[in-house]
Amino acid sequence: MEQSGAGNGRARRILVVDDEVTIAESVAARLRAEGFTVEVAHDGPGAVAAVRANEPDLVVLDVMLPGFDGLEVCRRIQAGRAIPVLMLTARIDETDQLVGLGVGADDYLTKPFSMRVLAARVHALLRRVDRAADRDGASIVVGDLRIDVDQRRVWRAENEAQLTPLEFELLARLARRPRVVLARERLLEEVWDWADAAGTRAVDSHVKALRRKLGADLIRTVHGVGYALEAP
Repeated sequence: MEQSGAGNGRARRILVVDDEVTIAESVAARLRAEGFTVEVAHDGPGAVAAVRANEPDLVVLDVMLPGFDGLEVCRRIQAGRAIPVLMLTARIDETDQLVGLGVGADDYLTKPFSMRVLAARVHALLRRVDRAADRDGASIVVGDLRIDVDQRRVWRAENEAQLTPLEFELLARLARRPRVVLARERLLEEVWDWADAAGTRAVDSHVKALRRKLGADLIRTVHGVGYALEAP
């Protein structure tokens, strides 16, 4: 078993949200076996309330929920504090997956999925959070872009932007090597902690979100390769 279940002397807390009780309990059982403390919710309002009450370290969130859907849950919880979200969807439409990533989800799995893969994705997301916490806190300045790594805050021309945890990590990774083209596969491995290049569309979605929040001129696309951060 990997050791991501324990952090700062306590078991990591995970909230599992799915209206299908059998799936929710199966996911919860697997994650408890991995060493996590797990709570379960079955609808949108219950999920938001559980996040506020328990402050989980990560949320496993189904898209289709009663009350309001997982996309709205993601919007609401990310507005309160940045938290890693792994979305579950029964839809195979890529547009639906990209919408989920666009509202602040860090990763997604399409049903049916392997419990082994789900556990691996959860561990990968938490390892990324740990690396970010341990990283040197010096600020990064590129042109009119300023990144405070310690406070995890970002400004463009003195206007502060609110980024999700993964958006922040992706931006910081590009900003540490301005004008250098980083391949999608490399970004996927270093930021998402995935070795599977099948998820490179997740990189594209998060770049799109950064452009929307910080300006279309900040990140240059190198077609067929990847992205580079520019300094206008």
